[in-house]
Amino acid sequence: MKMHFCIPVSQQRSDALGGRYVLYSVHLDGFLFCRVRYSQLHGWNEQLRRVFGNCLPPFPPKYYLAMTTAMADERRDQLEQYLQNVTMDPNVLRSDVFVEFLKLAQLNTFDIATKKAYLDIFLPNEQSIRIEIITSDTAERVLEAIQDIEKGWAKPTQAQRQKLEAFQKEDSQTKFLELAREVRHYGYLQLDPCTCDYPESGSGAVLSVGNNEISCCITLPDSQTQDIVFQMSRVKCWQVTFLGTLLDTDGPQRTLNQNLELRFQYSEDSCWQWFVIYTKQAFLLSSCLKKMISEKMVKLAAENTEMQKDYSSFLSRKSKIKIAKDDCVFGNIKEEDL
Repeated sequence: MKMHFCIPVSQQRSDALGGRYVLYSVHLDGFLFCRVRYSQLHGWNEQLRRVFGNCLPPFPPKYYLAMTTAMADERRDQLEQYLQNVTMDPNVLRSDVFVEFLKLAQLNTFDIATKKAYLDIFLPNEQSIRIEIITSDTAERVLEAIQDIEKGWAKPTQAQRQKLEAFQKEDSQTKFLELAREVRHYGYLQLDPCTCDYPESGSGAVLSVGNNEISCCITLPDSQTQDIVFQMSRVKCWQVTFLGTLLDTDGPQRTLNQNLELRFQYSEDSCWQWFVIYTKQAFLLSSCLKKMISEKMVKLAAENTEMQKDYSSFLSRKSKIKIAKDDCVFGNIKEEDL
């Protein structure tokens, strides 16, 4: 899986001895992932080189004199380029050195304390197992259905909601999950509120992505709302554009945020049109679109393989069938040939 790292901003900090150092804010797919020092990244690069040798991209050199502002900006750009290049190698991405460093960096950045815990896993046969975990362990879908519904991301009908509540009271996990999968937007990824140029410029939007579609809840400038769905089968292409940085004054600290847009070409009424979404999560949205396209291609390839197997089996049973040489893909079987 392609990971998009960037370092949009860096900050100078003071250490315990009164010295100064630079802290780099590393973002992954539009989200703040961790903050690290140059020395940490340099040590990580040395560990990677012991495993992968000289196949790694060059690492930004050390400066032995005080850095000017221009030198600091140049180093930030070089570190960003290094992260983007090193993640292009799938072997590096899967390595323990790569994963453990980023995991620890994220835990330290957000001051996440780890402790032992127990997790109950309910199986399809209505049995359950309990496993011991560390709270820093990752799990993509822990209690996903309940959380999505409670947050309003998944949108059950009134009848579905009543049944789901009844299954919860009965402690019937299997029936709950079976019905939850039928709920609109179950399992979709919901992005932060953003703006778009459709159907009017400056319209607010909340995007839910999944099931080969982009579902948009649009708020027009006159406060009216409108639900619009873009099917991936009608998307021709898309691109992410970096528009610069903006000063974000919300909250206790002023920070620099990326100003990004994702535009995609869409077929509507037999005409190709460009639609623009302005969101700081443009890279995350792009990654979601890539995954949906990839999953669709894998599914089509599997279906095509099964069709070929079925057709070969059919031919072996019906050896007398004649197929015209210039007919379409699997041939055009004519009634008089049967």
